[in-house]
Amino acid sequence: MAEFTLFPAETAVKLTLGPGTPMIASMRSRLSHAAWCTAAALACNAGLQPTTACSGICGTVTYQGSLPDSLKDSTAAVLIVAFATFPQSPSDLLLFKAVAFVDTGGPPRRYVLQVPNGTYEWVVAVWEKKSHTGLSAQNADSLLREVGFYRNPADATPQGTGRVHVTDAGADSIDFAIDFTNMHRICDYFPPCPP
Repeated sequence: MAEFTLFPAETAVKLTLGPGTPMIASMRSRLSHAAWCTAAALACNAGLQPTTACSGICGTVTYQGSLPDSLKDSTAAVLIVAFATFPQSPSDLLLFKAVAFVDTGGPPRRYVLQVPNGTYEWVVAVWEKKSHTGLSAQNADSLLREVGFYRNPADATPQGTGRVHVTDAGADSIDFAIDFTNMHRICDYFPPCPP
């Protein structure tokens, strides 16, 4: 009877290093070594404990519905944008304070929007269409769609949005849903809409 072994004998060709070839490539410099150590420390942030600190505006994005197949090839990005004051015209749409890129679907995701301390009147998710001309006030209605925004039920501003107050501790739990089945044109906020 043949003997059973957990590690059978090797019968295949084995690749070996030439003489003087290190098993692991050396770091290029102390600077790159320090960069790797810093990146590892930032990624781990006290081991495997979750990071709870918020710097700026933070929260969770959930997705209601998925990105329609008809938009997959034309989607440039889905963004979260913060405005210190609610835009009063299409040209004000270019006065946002910060942008964070998010996925186009899947499970809930945490986002971090790096903004300075202050009050923000509109934190909004925006779908952006691919364009060869770039975004301007003239083409904003054809390139952008509002797909969700933070709404604080205790805030009764005319737009129905929630004001977000950012302090040194940040503003966490600014959660909202992205709904690709309920996209709003920019002209909905600055009527009239062109035909």
